[in-house]
Amino acid sequence: MKYNDHNLTMEKRERVILVSILLPGQPQWEKLRSLDELTQLAKTAGCDVVERILQRLPAPNPRYFIGRGKAEQLAQYARTYDIDAFIFDDELTPAQVRNLENLTHRKVIDRTELILDIFAQHARTTTAKIEVELSQLKFRLARLDKRGVMLSRLGGGIGTRGPGEKQLEIDRRKIRTRIRYLESKLRAIEVSKAIQRKRRLTMFKVAIVGYANAGKSSLLNVLTRANVKVEDKLFSTLDPTTRVLAFSPFDKLVVTDTVGFVRNLPHELIASFKSTLEEAIIADLRLHVVDISHPYVEDHIATGNDILELLGVADKPKLYVFNKIDKDRILVPVLKQKYPDAIFVSCLTGEGIPELKDRIRKLYERWKANLRPKVKEVQCL
Repeated sequence: MKYNDHNLTMEKRERVILVSILLPGQPQWEKLRSLDELTQLAKTAGCDVVERILQRLPAPNPRYFIGRGKAEQLAQYARTYDIDAFIFDDELTPAQVRNLENLTHRKVIDRTELILDIFAQHARTTTAKIEVELSQLKFRLARLDKRGVMLSRLGGGIGTRGPGEKQLEIDRRKIRTRIRYLESKLRAIEVSKAIQRKRRLTMFKVAIVGYANAGKSSLLNVLTRANVKVEDKLFSTLDPTTRVLAFSPFDKLVVTDTVGFVRNLPHELIASFKSTLEEAIIADLRLHVVDISHPYVEDHIATGNDILELLGVADKPKLYVFNKIDKDRILVPVLKQKYPDAIFVSCLTGEGIPELKDRIRKLYERWKANLRPKVKEVQCL
């Protein structure tokens, strides 16, 4: 895939090899699980994963991150299997990226850069595009070494997409100038959004949050008949989608689908996409959607809660919604015991959706009852 002027055109799918290391004390299953997710991310970015490599090391190699011998092996793989890029599951230093690219003559990117590339593909609104470009520029600025290495890199495709690539060779001064400009545009958008939020002060706001691919967009569709496109890909939803859920002509609330979470999502990335996640912050209720059929269901719950804590809303009203019970009913009684207030649904069959709507309605009525005296007091003034 090639990304130009925010439009995707299909070209040759890039062939990539995924790389990670296993350090002493790290469980192997955890690294393999992380590589599984990196595989999903690479496929979402439009890549064909040819091989996955996990090397045991006592410590990361300061020059190549992996061992010298393994780095030379990657160079051989690149020639033998026509590899376009190597994707590392861990964060690399600028020197490590440069050394690996010089040795293999192929692109080398890490997990954060891959996620940014996917965000660049899926950004549709002005806000999301600005946030993507801002994140890309900050990411690259931090990785320019003291000698001022340029931003140009080997080839196109992953790691080179998005609005942040309008110039391939820009120095620190130009990057910082562009960052200041984008930040000012983002502040102006935030002022406009704040005005819009004031108009919705008397509306009950529900945000659908949770791990990527848990079925958040599907839940929005069944709750509000939103007809939002649903894809079996990570980060298929980047721009928030808001729809109205009406219990009666006089009782209406808004439901928003937000961007999905993944493991090891860098804190600075969360900060950069604060506007995209704003609906999760200001919501009166968060529906924390969990894919009950996923083998790492508890890990997904923990990751979601960690990110909600980073957003400062961990202690705000939240309702667990375990989705896809049509795929796995074995865990239902176990999780019901552990999460007694949770709702168990299937967006595919509709099972549990009436119960979920009823719970939302009760929480809405409780919120409305608490709001009514405040409204009267304002009217008296």
